[in-house]
Amino acid sequence: MRYAILLTSILVAAAVSLPGAIPAQAQNISIGINIGSPPPPPPIVVAAPPQMVVVPGTTVYYAPGISFNYFSHGGQYFTFHDGSWFVAPGYNGPWVFIVKERVPRPVLAVPVSYYKIPPGLMKTGGIPPGHLKKGGGGGPLGAGHGKGPKKWKDD
Repeated sequence: MRYAILLTSILVAAAVSLPGAIPAQAQNISIGINIGSPPPPPPIVVAAPPQMVVVPGTTVYYAPGISFNYFSHGGQYFTFHDGSWFVAPGYNGPWVFIVKERVPRPVLAVPVSYYKIPPGLMKTGGIPPGHLKKGGGGGPLGAGHGKGPKKWKDD
């Protein structure tokens, strides 16, 4: 790890201090270091475009007839699988890992009641401690005791 940081520092210093030695089109270089590898894409197979329904009050669509988290926004498709986000250019993939910071805010703002598998449940097999909130608006999972669906905090 130290060597990777040292090497990156040297490369950046060289690129900054020797701009004449680097062709103009190559001077906009970004250097990144990935530690570990991204999670594998989810095993999602969608044979035909699914029926999509708008999440009320948003510009995001979800697929009520699919058994996993499946959203669409801005011409792209998103899924939250095993604690990670994935994006695809088409309804059937290919799915690519995307860091949470790159997921559009409207997708992240979708109420958890529109998830088929709410965040946290995949890891523990049940409602994670401290993640249950009372109240909230309506959603596809129905209302509990007249207070709206149960909601989980985002992981």
